[in-house]
Formats: sequence, structure tokens, C-alpha cells
Amino acid sequence: MEEFLNKITTLKEYLTGAPKRIAVVTHTNPDGDAIGSSLAWAEVLVSLGHEVSCLVPNRYPSFLGWMQGVENVVVAKESQELAAEKVAAAELVFIMDLNKIDRLDTLTEAIEANTTAPRILVDHHLSPPNDYTLQFSYPDLCSTAFLTYKIIEQMVGIDSISVSIAENLYAGIMTDTGNFAFSTLTPDLMRAVAVLLERGLNIPKVHTAVYDSYTADRVKLLGYSLCHKMKLLEEGRAAYLSLSEREMRQHNFQLGDSEGFVNYPLTIVGVKISAMFTETRKFIRVSLRSRGDEVDVNVFARKYFGGGGHKNAAGGKSFVSLRETIENYKKAVAEFLPTCDLKD
Repeated sequence: MEEFLNKITTLKEYLTGAPKRIAVVTHTNPDGDAIGSSLAWAEVLVSLGHEVSCLVPNRYPSFLGWMQGVENVVVAKESQELAAEKVAAAELVFIMDLNKIDRLDTLTEAIEANTTAPRILVDHHLSPPNDYTLQFSYPDLCSTAFLTYKIIEQMVGIDSISVSIAENLYAGIMTDTGNFAFSTLTPDLMRAVAVLLERGLNIPKVHTAVYDSYTADRVKLLGYSLCHKMKLLEEGRAAYLSLSEREMRQHNFQLGDSEGFVNYPLTIVGVKISAMFTETRKFIRVSLRSRGDEVDVNVFARKYFGGGGHKNAAGGKSFVSLRETIENYKKAVAEFLPTCDLKD
């Protein structure tokens, strides 16, 4: 706690004095935690008098379009010149919900070119590089949104939390914990949610906006994936789903439509690890999930797919065909599961 408070003191020093131009940047394919934590933190910075720009490499999913402030987010893929200008002009850069700048696609070059602005990391992923001016890195926390809450609590106090900040933080916490189903839940987290409720959070409103606002095409794609593409292996201890580009086009796929699909096989008794493979033009995106302490998909992702993440949620990439990727996964789980302490 003392170390955290010392970092808060340093952060206050960066944010006092004359107003600054600040860039708040988050990862490619931004999810609820990325957008929620970024927008909440940006609102706090604006309340302190700073000029803030939120930037993402590519567009966020439509089910996050309700969040207050999201209409002002600069999407680099769609506005490259504007994004580059905002980053170049920044006097301070916050990196939210990722730990490596080289994973920001077109924004990476712009950030690296700005050699004068201090870079401050706010993240909960494992093993960040030691190249940030100030680093709030806490892998034991469930989400960057929860970490952002703790920073806000210590830096400006909970009375500064508006309804929109509460909603955005809760959306990040809710989505990154699988609607409070994963093992990173703590009493401290629940106390934070209680504070957000006291500050005006409407939980049913946020839940409905995120989980009950899908298109008919997305629901049909889920049904297709579960009925035709979900496979079990290793005597029912492992599962996977896959979607080719052709299959996604047939279902009018939109960014974010396959979000959460990887979790469904884990509802089957006996399944310890689940994978989702989605085909893109350049590579196969790999999403991995597990429950409890038996299978560490962070280790699995690092070993077999050049990725990483958390014990129960990780990802990576494959640069061979979809068919070859699936075969590699089958071989990997056959090798990896016997090393795990599996319980019936």
C-alpha cells in the first residue's frame, strides 16, 4: 500500500500546475475494460482542468456505444492524421489496459516518436517492460477499471465520481470479470462496487446496455458457433470453437460479435480449457479461457501461441492456417493438460 501511495504522490506532481495536453491510449480491439477505464480516467483528468484525448487503434464494439464520452474517442484506423496529431501534441501519455506499446498498431509509431511526454502505465496484465516513467501495474487486480477506481479514490476522492464515471468503471469491471464469475473477486472489489452504487450507478441499466443489445445476426452467429463449430477433445476436458472469415461474412460479422463465445464451453461439466479461433487476413486470433486454479491459460498462451494474459483469460496469435492452428491446439492440450492438477 505504501508503494501505491508513493506512486499516487508522483502522479499528483505530474498533474499539478498548468493544464496539460494529455493522450489516453488503449489497446487494439478495445473491450469494456479498455474503453471503460479510459473514459472514466479521461473524465477525471478533464475535471482537473486538462485537455484530454482518448485514442484507440481501431473501432470499439457497438455494444459499448452507449458509454458517455465514447463519441469523442479518436479511432486511429479511421482518423490517422488526427490521431497522430493528438499523440504528437501530448505532454503526458497514459497507456491503459495493455503493457506493451508495440501492440498499438498505427499508434505505436506516433507514441514512440513523442520522446518528451512521460508515459504512465495503468494496467493489470503480467510482465510489463520497464520503459515507463511511472507504472501502475497490478496483475492481481481483476481489471484496469478497478485499478483506475483505486487511483481515483486515493488521488481525488470518491466524491469526485460522477454517475458517468461510475457507469464506465462498472462496465469495465463487469466485462473483465465475466459478470463477476471469475476468480479475481475480492471483498475490496465488492466494496468498490458499493461505492459506485452510492455514486449513482444503475447496474441493470449497464448490464442491459452491454449484454442485451445484440443484433439478430450476432445471436444467430452464436447459435451457429455452438451448434456447428464447438468441438470437445481430451475426453471432454478441452474444447474449442472456430470461425473462418467466410463464416463471419455470411453472418454479417461486426467487431465484437464473437465477444464471450469462448466462455460457453466452460459451462459444460468437465471442460477445463476453452479456445476460440477467429480468422483474419493476417493471422488467426486465439482466445483462451479456463476456470479456477487447475489450468493456467496464461502459461498455455505463452508456451504455444506467443501470447499471454491472466491465469483464467489469455490470448495469442497463430500465423499458420486455421486448420493448422486447430491441429496445433489439439497437440498442445494433449501435452499440457497432463501437467495440470486436474480434479474430476
